[in-house]
Amino acid sequence: MRALFLSLALAAGPALAQDTDLELVLLADASGSIDSTEIALQRQGYAHAITDPTVLAAIANTAYGEIAVTYVEWATNQAVVVDWMRIDGPESAQAFADALLDQPRLAYGRNAIGAAPLEGLRLMDDNDIDGWRRVIDFSGDSINNYSGPPIEEARQRVLAAGVTINALPILRPGDPGRAHGGLEALYEERIIGGQGAFVVTADSREAFAEAVRRKLILEISGTIPGAPAVASR
Repeated sequence: MRALFLSLALAAGPALAQDTDLELVLLADASGSIDSTEIALQRQGYAHAITDPTVLAAIANTAYGEIAVTYVEWATNQAVVVDWMRIDGPESAQAFADALLDQPRLAYGRNAIGAAPLEGLRLMDDNDIDGWRRVIDFSGDSINNYSGPPIEEARQRVLAAGVTINALPILRPGDPGRAHGGLEALYEERIIGGQGAFVVTADSREAFAEAVRRKLILEISGTIPGAPAVASR
């Protein structure tokens, strides 16, 4: 089906001539609740996930056989840790992983959640890539917003641009999840949106890498999970 869509799009002319399957902004929490060990844990999780054979198989199975990815950490400021890279196989995936693990911490301060997806949108608008789909992958361990634009205002601007926002809540011990308005429920209500938007949850920091892997496969393949997805360890 995706190959058919690609052939029709190319036949339709330059207006639909995208050059990659997916533009993906990985927005990772680097606020004050995330210490240096957890920064490293998150980066390692993404590095392992992007090089995982099942993720690479999902990329190979897209219409274009590649995706474009950038990794951004957010706190009071937003910092690009790895600039846009096209990933089309093991070598480019490993290059992305190596670059991710080689950078110092670049974002500091308290949460500015509203500003983070707006930075993701800017990065997509300003690059020279034309993706069939555009997705922001937001991860965090709270819903607090101490500075910058309101979350709802930022979310609406991103969705109005045709960008999907998915979320990966990282639950703290004792968080009730979906029950009683826990972080999962709040991310579903206030963060995600757009075509096929979903939440994949890490119910502990140790489960983060598996949650990232599962989330990347869903995003790359364009699959919507049929039930709430939770990674546990």
